[in-house]
Amino acid sequence: MSGQSLLVPGELSPIRSVPGNIRRPEYVGKPAPTPYTGPEVQTPETIEAMRVAGRIAARAMAEAAKLIAPGVTTDELDKVAHDYMCDHGAYPSTLGYRGFPKSLCTSVNEVICHGIPDSTVLKDGDIVNLDVTAYIGGVHGDNNATYLVGDVDEESRLLVERTRESLERAIKAVRPGRQINIIGRVIESYAKRFGYGVVRDFTGHGINSSFHSGLIIPHYDSPHATTVIQPGMTFTIEPMLTLGTHEYDMWDDGWTVVTKDRKRTAQFEHTLVVTGTGAEILTLP
Repeated sequence: MSGQSLLVPGELSPIRSVPGNIRRPEYVGKPAPTPYTGPEVQTPETIEAMRVAGRIAARAMAEAAKLIAPGVTTDELDKVAHDYMCDHGAYPSTLGYRGFPKSLCTSVNEVICHGIPDSTVLKDGDIVNLDVTAYIGGVHGDNNATYLVGDVDEESRLLVERTRESLERAIKAVRPGRQINIIGRVIESYAKRFGYGVVRDFTGHGINSSFHSGLIIPHYDSPHATTVIQPGMTFTIEPMLTLGTHEYDMWDDGWTVVTKDRKRTAQFEHTLVVTGTGAEILTLP
């Protein structure tokens, strides 16, 4: 990994078009979304619609991931996910969200989150996170995963594997009646075993008809995350673990977040609905 060069911005391709018959989220064409004022507990009808959106998002991510290999650009990954969502009647939620210009996020190596797909060419030994959200039926489904590009060093491979495990452990900790901070407590205690940093300033979030409802899901043990988990709540868990510091810098594009020490970072995410006994994953392909 020591031989890997740091990422630099590439060239953006033109904004991709979405068929006119596909319903847009209300924020498209606006500088920011309208603040969500509805409940965090959703109706069975909304939850069923989110299963559809989540399944499309998961399948779009899986289709794009099939292309991951040395020599492929992150823009090519964006095209695959964009086309899959549009072909299945869904709008790519990130496209036009607060001005974001692409249909998924591609975060390579030291990029924590919100990397913009461009002419960047994936290299042997890289790791890349794909973050895909689909909007259909008036609701969003949001997921992400980190993938290996070719022959990846052991330290990076273990980081990816353990970040996935931290998400799985956090999902198992979701129970009605517990406070939201149980999620971050489980993730942080697991990450500390390996000396990993846990990103604090970017979190999971409530999701439903709103991309980000205002509910915050920290991935560390926050004393402020005292909201009680209730059946029917829908939110994401998306831990970001690093090989070094949890502190970050942001590129001039206003989106791309990189670790301050430029060490590698991985992330995994699912959208969940709380059941009577635990959590159901809504973003399964």
